Amino acid sequence: MRRPAIAGEALGSFLLFATVIGSGIMAERLAGGNVAVALLGNTLATGAILFVLVTMLGPVSGAHLNPAVTLVMRLRGHIGTGSAAAYVCAQLAGGILGVWAAHAMFAAPIFELSEKARNGPGQWLGEAVATFGLVLTILGTAKVRPDSIPASVALYITAAYWFTSSTSFANPAITVARSLSDSFAGIAPACVPAFVAAQIAGALAAHIVSDILFSDIPKEAA
Repeated sequence: MRRPAIAGEALGSFLLFATVIGSGIMAERLAGGNVAVALLGNTLATGAILFVLVTMLGPVSGAHLNPAVTLVMRLRGHIGTGSAAAYVCAQLAGGILGVWAAHAMFAAPIFELSEKARNGPGQWLGEAVATFGLVLTILGTAKVRPDSIPASVALYITAAYWFTSSTSFANPAITVARSLSDSFAGIAPACVPAFVAAQIAGALAAHIVSDILFSDIPKEAA
C-alpha cells in the first residue's frame, strides 16, 4: 500500500467534494432563484475539476475518488483488498473535510444535515444509470484510449448532471458527504442508502457489460 496513493485519494476527494458543495452554494446565491442556472454553474465547476484531478492524480492513485470505482477495480484485480479499503476511507475522510471547508469558505454552518429529499424509483434508476455510465466510460476508455480518461470522465459527468433524474451523484462517498450539507447539492440522510445501493448496482452492471463490449479489443489498440 503506497502512502502517496492514499494521500492522493484523500486530497482529490477533498478538492472534488469542496468543488461540488462550494460551487452549488455559489451558484444558488448568484442564480437569483433560477434552478437551471444554478445547476449549470454546479455542473461546469464539477466537470472542470474532474478533468484536473484525474489528469493530476491518475499517475498517483488511479484517481478513483469514488468507492464504486474502487470496488470495480478490486473486482478486476487492479488493487488489493487492503488498498481498496484504505482508498474508501481516504475518499470519505477527505471528502467530508472538503464539504466542511466549502461551508467555512461561504460562512455557512460547518456541521449540518441536509433536508433536501431525493427519493423515488426515478431517482434511484437515475443513480444506477449514472454510475453504470461512469464506470463503463472509465473501463472502456482505459481499454481503447487511456490518455483520454480525464476528458471522458469530465465530459460524462457534465452530461450526466443533465440527463439523469438524480443529477448524477454516481459516487457513494460523495452521497454520504452531501448529506452533511444543507445546500443546493445536499441530500437528506434518509435518502442516502437507496442512492448508494443504486450506485453499487450500476457499477457492478458496468463491470459485467464492459467485459462483453471490450473483450475483443486488444490492449495495443490504444
